[in-house]
Amino acid sequence: MNIADYKKFDVINGTGLRHSIFTSGCQHHCKGCFNPLTWNFNYGTPYTQSFEDQVIRDLNIEYVRISGLSILGGEPFQNVDGLLGLVKRIKNECVGKDIWIWSGYTYEELITDDSRLALLSYCDVLIDGKFKLEQRNLKLTWRGSENQRVLDVQQSLSQGQAIGLGMF
Repeated sequence: MNIADYKKFDVINGTGLRHSIFTSGCQHHCKGCFNPLTWNFNYGTPYTQSFEDQVIRDLNIEYVRISGLSILGGEPFQNVDGLLGLVKRIKNECVGKDIWIWSGYTYEELITDDSRLALLSYCDVLIDGKFKLEQRNLKLTWRGSENQRVLDVQQSLSQGQAIGLGMF
């Protein structure tokens, strides 16, 4: 797995002050994608144990309150093997940090695949659905097109259906 970008102290991709990882590789190829460079699985730099350790340290810094980690792409769910260890570590080593994840897959598609469901189960918020240029709306929060949803993952998993995140 490659990392296209890592942004520390991000205030755009989720609530609060957070860090964001952009994975490389996406087979959706949405027309009008804001980040088409990340379609290439070889774009960026290789994901290493050293990078993972740095993310954990960055999430646990004490001089400022970091809310959590956002995982975008590319398509994170086409990089499950690389991300699963990281999200497990975050839940074990980063007390009180949430995980937001963006995907071109819908919640309903993700829960039908065991490996994708494993990654999803460690996340708190999912923004799902492919970007659709014909449904683009620049006034939406955390999503680019009307078909995309902001979902409470843990509530969705416990209730067996997609549950929106309150105010969005």
